[in-house]
Amino acid sequence: MLDYLLRLALLLPLVGALAWGSLWLWKRLQIGMPVAPTRDQLIRIAELRPIGAGTKLAVLEFGGKQLLVAITRTGVTSLAIDDRGEFDAP
Repeated sequence: MLDYLLRLALLLPLVGALAWGSLWLWKRLQIGMPVAPTRDQLIRIAELRPIGAGTKLAVLEFGGKQLLVAITRTGVTSLAIDDRGEFDAP
């Protein structure tokens, strides 16, 4: 019985640490999410909203314009371009 309790006391924190580490790594490596913002980027994600399973809407800033794009598992589709203060369909 003592052997079982010693194994449990050693392995339970190890399993918890592995679960926490794998969730942290999954969150960091998720596709479409920036890992760390930098100031020297040409393209910046201004807003990112999930709208369904594997589908997101993103507002990208590039060249003084804002682009609304749909991101799915199979690709990226441009939905609208904003260069005058309101979005216009492409």
